[in-house]
Amino acid sequence: MSFLYPRLLAEQAKPLYEEYQRLTVAELTSRVSTSHDSAVYVATGGDRVSEGQLRELRAVVIDLAKDSGFPDDSNRARKAEFDLRLAALLHSETGMVPAEAASRDVWAFLSLVLLPDVAYWRYPQPPKERVLGKDLTRHVFGRLWWRAQLVHSSEALEPYGALRILGEAAFDQIYARRAALGGSPHLVRAILRVWNDLDVRGLNEREMLRDFLKRLLRLAPFVLFDGIEAGTLDDELRAVVQETVRAQNLTFKSSTGCTSQTRPDAPRSDIPREQSESASPERQPKMPRPRPAALVERRRFRSLEICAGAGAQALGLERAGFDPVLVIDSKSDACSTIRLNRPGWEVLCLDITRFDPHAHSEVLGVDLISGGLPRVKATATVGRAEDAEERRILKAAIRLMSAVRPKALLLENVPDLFESPDFSDDRSWIEAELRHAGYHPNWKVLNAADFGVPQNRRSSFLVALEDPYQAAFSWPEPDKLPPPTVGQVLGASMSAHSWPGAERWIKGADRIAPALVGGSDRRGGADLGPTGSKKAWASLGVNGSSLGNELPEADLPEDHHPKLTVDQAAMIQSIPEDWQFFGGKTSRYRQIGHAMPPPLAAAVGHAVAAALRS
Repeated sequence: MSFLYPRLLAEQAKPLYEEYQRLTVAELTSRVSTSHDSAVYVATGGDRVSEGQLRELRAVVIDLAKDSGFPDDSNRARKAEFDLRLAALLHSETGMVPAEAASRDVWAFLSLVLLPDVAYWRYPQPPKERVLGKDLTRHVFGRLWWRAQLVHSSEALEPYGALRILGEAAFDQIYARRAALGGSPHLVRAILRVWNDLDVRGLNEREMLRDFLKRLLRLAPFVLFDGIEAGTLDDELRAVVQETVRAQNLTFKSSTGCTSQTRPDAPRSDIPREQSESASPERQPKMPRPRPAALVERRRFRSLEICAGAGAQALGLERAGFDPVLVIDSKSDACSTIRLNRPGWEVLCLDITRFDPHAHSEVLGVDLISGGLPRVKATATVGRAEDAEERRILKAAIRLMSAVRPKALLLENVPDLFESPDFSDDRSWIEAELRHAGYHPNWKVLNAADFGVPQNRRSSFLVALEDPYQAAFSWPEPDKLPPPTVGQVLGASMSAHSWPGAERWIKGADRIAPALVGGSDRRGGADLGPTGSKKAWASLGVNGSSLGNELPEADLPEDHHPKLTVDQAAMIQSIPEDWQFFGGKTSRYRQIGHAMPPPLAAAVGHAVAAALRS
């Protein structure tokens, strides 16, 4: 049975927090209560927890705390042990379900009404997030429940044993990436299993974990971790761990001048502990499981990325196996964004119409030319200088094929370029140029929503291949699962600052988004598009008149229509949260709005790669 707990809203919690900062643990014990005049319950979802049950909960928490030195004697190690035991207790004994545990106000009640003395003993003079629940990954009690929720395994001999594998700082690293990683118990348990088998002696474990999680983040937009069987997922994570270990060993080599790739005084760190200790007679080496055929690393390809924007398409193609030898864009902020995120990529900030491939011999004969070109207008409607410029860029991209001689071409543009009769002359010219150069053109309109992106975003794709590869090419099939809704994608961010309308907003944002519109550099500031798009956003509870600077705060009315922040716009595009954007707000939003969602780029890239491998 699930229980509903009293909720202490921010308006009542903040004064208590400030008052309690000045009190001793003994004084706080005198303030303990199982109720509060201002406490509220949600209307449905379970039975209200009784005052007797709250007293029992307090009693068992106090017993745990006393074992760790409460109220007068303790140390860091004993408090860490208290956290481990309390995490298991809160998860197993409170009867909370995730929806209840996601309420910051529930945890504010527990830390300020039922257990204030324990909370302020655990963190003397705590910052707000430790007590008020503004960030549950930091709350003195809430973080423990969610940590236990992530690691709990009912089939294990010790259902909460995995809590001991990583310390708080390590869990914080996982939580910091919760939008992509930390929200999946299946994935977190696999991380813990793999990490438990790793020998990290002689290496910086925190740096290793940080690098490992960054590598997982690059996979997150393209891999449905929850859909992979546990053993197969473990194998995939072991492969990622070994990439991290190699990177860490190479870093050590660089800083010490060692000629070996591993530290001379350290055991091998890319093998399980059982193997590194196999000299012990009672231990037998544990043979690593082979990776499944579907996950075996395959040959990678070289590409030239043109009109790259912020690099979102190149990021998706990277996942599909394409490494750019050169990335080109004409916007300085976009070029800076790519350099910021992929310092190893060679970036050329130049108008593609001025690019001379023979001056960059590394691009000659690459496997793929790819790009998301500026949105072309129909010939009949062209009347502005920028319209003619867009068509000039399209022609320059097609003519690059004869000079570079790649195996394949991948270009993305507006659906009308393929679907509308107004573009028939353009299509005829493009196909004639490509066939003359020895390539076979393939056209298709794909919707990003069919590939897991929470957005109704249709694009036309042109894929052209040489003879040996054309017969093996087929367009990617849509995902079998529906895309997440706007509420599912943005819910955590809308709730982050305890906005009271967040729960209602999430329920109302129960559809995918309209297509984000980057807009023109020549006109106005950043908004969510023309009138029709703004109305569609309004139906999702979003004010599309401009971009916001901050997430909704606790003092905003429940019926407020928040504006999207730039970071939230990137989430709608399924751009990984660690991908940083350079420039002012309008520039950053336009880079995001013009981008191709990486999952869609990856899907098309995999189809091209499969043909090239044939």
